[in-house]
Amino acid sequence: MPLFLASVNTSYIIKKVLGDTKTKKRLESLGLVENQDIVVLSHTNNGCIILINNSRLALDKNIVKNIIV
Repeated sequence: MPLFLASVNTSYIIKKVLGDTKTKKRLESLGLVENQDIVVLSHTNNGCIILINNSRLALDKNIVKNIIV
C-alpha cells in the first residue's frame, strides 16, 4: 500500500520506491530504501512525518505516494 494510506504509530517496511532516477537517488540519500523500517508519526494535509533511523522526516504528498510499504 502507498505510505499515505499507512496508519499512524505503526511500523512498516518499505517494499518499493517509485519515481524517476533523480527522486529515487534523493530518497536513497535520506535512507528511504527497500527493506528499511519506518514508523508513520502523523499525516498532514501536505504529506506525512515519519521516523526513520531515529530521525524524524517530513515528506511531501507527492513523495509519499511513491513509497510502497
